[in-house]
Amino acid sequence: MIRTILKEVREYKRASLITPVFMILEVLMETMIPFLMASIIDDGVNAGNISHIYRTGGLMIVVALIGLFAGIGGGRFGAKASAGLAKNLRESMFNHIQTFSFANIDKFSTAGLVTRLTTDVTNIQNAYQMILRMMMRAPSSMICALIMAFTINARLASIYLVAVLFLGTILFFIIRHATSYFRMAFPKYDDLNASIQENVSAIRVVKAYVREDQETSKLKKASENIYRIFVRAECNVIVNAPLMQFTVYTCIILISWIGAKMIVSSTLTTGELMSLLAYCMNILSSLMMLSMAFVMISMSTASMERVSEVLNETSMLQNPPHPVMDVDNGSIEFDHVSFSYREGSEEPVLKDVCLSIRSGETIGIIGGTGSAKSSLVSLISRLYDVTQGAVKVSGIDVREYDMEVLRNQVSVVLQNNVLFSGTIYDNLRWGNLNATDEECREACRLACADDFVRSFPDGYNTRIEQGGTNVSGGQKQRLCIARALLKKPKILILDDSTSAVDTATDARIRRAFREDIPDTTKLIIAQRISSVQDADRIIVMDEGQISGFGTHEELLASNEIYREVYESQTSGGGDFDERAGE
Repeated sequence: MIRTILKEVREYKRASLITPVFMILEVLMETMIPFLMASIIDDGVNAGNISHIYRTGGLMIVVALIGLFAGIGGGRFGAKASAGLAKNLRESMFNHIQTFSFANIDKFSTAGLVTRLTTDVTNIQNAYQMILRMMMRAPSSMICALIMAFTINARLASIYLVAVLFLGTILFFIIRHATSYFRMAFPKYDDLNASIQENVSAIRVVKAYVREDQETSKLKKASENIYRIFVRAECNVIVNAPLMQFTVYTCIILISWIGAKMIVSSTLTTGELMSLLAYCMNILSSLMMLSMAFVMISMSTASMERVSEVLNETSMLQNPPHPVMDVDNGSIEFDHVSFSYREGSEEPVLKDVCLSIRSGETIGIIGGTGSAKSSLVSLISRLYDVTQGAVKVSGIDVREYDMEVLRNQVSVVLQNNVLFSGTIYDNLRWGNLNATDEECREACRLACADDFVRSFPDGYNTRIEQGGTNVSGGQKQRLCIARALLKKPKILILDDSTSAVDTATDARIRRAFREDIPDTTKLIIAQRISSVQDADRIIVMDEGQISGFGTHEELLASNEIYREVYESQTSGGGDFDERAGE
């Protein structure tokens, strides 16, 4: 875990090494101040030696200035190293997440990944800065002060040693208990973020159903869970402060009482007593800093585990050692394919599917909700891997292709259409970064989006709001189709991507596909029979199996499911899930 995190220090190693050097130098300068002060009192004030006071005072100013600049340097380089580590962690996590399969992302959840990229990384950043500065400064200061105190008077210095051992033991048990609570707290942030994310993204639905109070109650519950855990953790940690204060004042009283007796008996000087009291504050303030650092580190331990879990996660989809770098054509073959989303699932989502699709064919796919239509097409672009059998594109198993090459030739328009913040041109060029304005307009013409885009005051430079909230559902679908067409794929998959489009526009889109991209294999998932009936062939899915595969006329004659749906939709409405007569 620690090795995984420290690997991300990279170019900030120099700053990480310089920071402790500055902190130790600052400590050494601070340690010299009480010693010089004792010399001023004993050899200057008490002896009436004004020149000694000037010399030693001047030396104290130099020492203080060196300490000041060392402290500034330590703060500057410590901030650079810790902020740099946080930057690298976020970049590495985000880059690594891009390699994840859908199954990997499902394992962590979207909210969980957001929490790790934000809250957890911030905790690690704060802890790293504490380690570089406080964890170097506090022990060094305490050790130097103890050495100086024992040099002045071993008997009085032993009081510090007892105090340090006592407080160290107490701190160990406090941190041990608090850490377990912090480990429980941070996963709760995932629930909180999930609640916020769900509410904000679906705010229109929340308002439409007047569910504000229920959503507020749900968020309050998630927030209270975090509150309760942190209160229990802080109740453990808070004991540390009064114990520290009690120990500090006890040490001051004991040193003052014993030291006063020793001054009377001439075994200790006034300057030495003042130095010992200064070292007392030095030692115990170092312990206070250490306790704060340990609390921060205990909080970040849970965060480090969560971040390391993401960085060490291996994508379930990997490129082969020598991948195929070219897709010749858009032919597709399913060879006894079975598929489950989770390994070891009793019931597979797809069961022994066998299909052969020629390059350039238009294939319609219909089926009831949960019949595995989307699962079937997800295997073609290798968003998931088959559990058994093989999916072949251009006669080659998709697992033998370079994934980027394969996905550039298999363009998918998913059910949940997503547009990003930026202009329409920016969104279209997700399909092809180098596409010209003319190519973008041509893709929109094929997707029947050109007319409505031109009607906007800014045309193709119209800015799309986050999530595409300023365009209708049908407009969003057509822009997503145009974006997919810009890739000039050999296989185009439309996963119920014209559901929000009127039937006339749907027909125009299909006609444009037939006339303008005849060599592209087209797979169209739909609920409407009218969207697929003119396809070359139609697949009827039922409970993860192929119930029928043929032309519209063949299926009407031979497939009961298809015939019932056709009759229900042409004789008075209904959808695929409403069988005739039910």
